[in-house]
Amino acid sequence: MQLPLQITFRNMERLEGVEELIRAEAEKLEDFYSQIMGCRVAVEVPHGHHRKGNLYHIRIDLTLPGKELVIKHEPSLSKGIRQAGGVEMKKRLEVGAPHRDLHLAIRDAFKNAGRRLQDYARRQRGDVKTHEAPSIGRVSKLLPEEGYGFLSTPDGREVYFHKDSVLNRGFRRLRVGSKVGFVEEQGEKGPQASTVRVRGKRPIRRVIEKTAAAAG
Repeated sequence: MQLPLQITFRNMERLEGVEELIRAEAEKLEDFYSQIMGCRVAVEVPHGHHRKGNLYHIRIDLTLPGKELVIKHEPSLSKGIRQAGGVEMKKRLEVGAPHRDLHLAIRDAFKNAGRRLQDYARRQRGDVKTHEAPSIGRVSKLLPEEGYGFLSTPDGREVYFHKDSVLNRGFRRLRVGSKVGFVEEQGEKGPQASTVRVRGKRPIRRVIEKTAAAAG
């Protein structure tokens, strides 16, 4: 990193091994975008979770030329239970090894940061191929807390997308099953979607209304 990396621990002791992991992951971010001006990382154990699975919250603030990127990794117990099956998941979280869970949370947070930087760098370069006809897909997985999801394509594949790739701030309107148009690109970790456009039924309704008015 060109500027000193700032690491903060909240509601927990400062851990030397964890600092080394964060520094190593932060250095990898320059592979996605070389003009990072600063990186601040906060590792926090929310109040009330010291003895309940250590559900670590990770926040990464990246300073870029003319922009600030904020990446949050905030797993919740209820979310984990929904995804992995109730009582069994709750039991696993409560007895899980704290350092293992923390390392996993840090790596997941930096993985998301890498994707965000990759999207940002691609938009700056103007790599989006607008002349290509957009593909059509449906939202198969949605993680609003993390700010990303996956699209299923007609040929049965899953394509990653980030909320910043959804046009007109449409990420909040998405639901599992929502139909979208998108441009597929090859990212560092595989295929990913850019220029995601929510495809609603509004145009069809307008046509019906105009047809009815003409008939009247």
